[in-house]
Amino acid sequence: MKQAPVPSYYRATATPYEAHAPLQGRQETRIAIVGGGYAGLNTALGLAERGVRDVVLLEREQIGFGASGRNGGFVFAGYSLGEQALLAQLGEARARALFGLTTAAVQRIRERVANYAIACDAVDEGVIWANWFRDPEVLRRRQALLAEHYDAHWDWLPWEEMRERVRSDRYYDGLYERNALHLHPLNYAIGLATAVSGQGVRIHEESEVWRLQREGSCWLLSTPHGELVAEQVVLACGGYLAGLRKPIDRAVLPIATYVMATEPLGDRLAECLQTRAAVYDTRFAFDYYRPLPDTRLLWGGRISIRNRQPQAVQRLLRHDLLRVFPQLKDAKIDYAWSGLMSYARHQMPQLGRGEGEDAGLWWAQAFGGHGLAPTCAAGELLAAAIADGDEGWKQFDDYGLASVHKPFGLLAAQLNYWWQQARDGFKTRLEG
Repeated sequence: MKQAPVPSYYRATATPYEAHAPLQGRQETRIAIVGGGYAGLNTALGLAERGVRDVVLLEREQIGFGASGRNGGFVFAGYSLGEQALLAQLGEARARALFGLTTAAVQRIRERVANYAIACDAVDEGVIWANWFRDPEVLRRRQALLAEHYDAHWDWLPWEEMRERVRSDRYYDGLYERNALHLHPLNYAIGLATAVSGQGVRIHEESEVWRLQREGSCWLLSTPHGELVAEQVVLACGGYLAGLRKPIDRAVLPIATYVMATEPLGDRLAECLQTRAAVYDTRFAFDYYRPLPDTRLLWGGRISIRNRQPQAVQRLLRHDLLRVFPQLKDAKIDYAWSGLMSYARHQMPQLGRGEGEDAGLWWAQAFGGHGLAPTCAAGELLAAAIADGDEGWKQFDDYGLASVHKPFGLLAAQLNYWWQQARDGFKTRLEG
């Protein structure tokens, strides 16, 4: 059975599965997918569900190795680019259509978890957006915007109800998004891979693609122990860039985020949470957390250009945890980890198709911290495009491969985060 290192709670509790053997020798396929995270897996499953099973998925490490197996496990609609900015940039009809793709994806994730019996501890109890600040206007504006322009209706949580659900003096009022869930993200990825391989798609782990080049009208993908000839290729590498096409890699910033999990808290968890919903707050530099089935509290936050060691992650996040739940000051932290996500300058996913010499090359990346629903939507769009010639993916044409100007883009992203973090802190101090 597959035995992986245990750098995280997710790896420690991952569903065992038979390892997918590395690519060996020379093989051929109609579609090659590079990347065994959500974007690649959802594309593969979307193709298989449409009857296209001559597909090979190549993963450099193990299924879900990157952001797909390290994130907070939140499943909700929307993108890193906020709803107001999306509306301003695209107008109501187009913004609503793009947002609707992720709303539909939330439901598709529910259905796939059920239909494929994916054991990923899914908790369909919504998400709470908790107000860190006294002024409720930011909540009122977003609630009205979502209802008026996106037909998304979030419930108001007055202070008394917030306090009943989340036992912290840190928050004031909040909003409750019912159409949301949370789950074990690595087991969800493993479940997707099981569903994909069960329909005839070939998966190869430990198969780093180190060269991608033309071979006649097809593509040749070279790995350490084999070669794959494909009519079409999908690059879905996220923040763990493959280095196969410079314009694609140059368009994203690999940004780290941090997560930890406490020891099992038993009855102490109820001293913090009287809800099974996941929670995040209204700051730019927000915390996010959720209860786990074994009474642990999973806690995440911060972004950085640095992938820190577990001890440093634990130190930073423990400080954040105790600002919200000082009653957990004696709780042990059993796991702490970090991972890389891919962000674009425009804060929207990048879906595209190559032309000319790159004809038959597709990409899906830059899901920027909102990965579960947008990757599901992206996989459906690419699968429909490849299988049926559908052009729905062109809805993302406005959000192309804009260079992030590394390394300066990384520095700018870090400075912007520190600036926003300082603004949050200043506002907090003003409120006393």
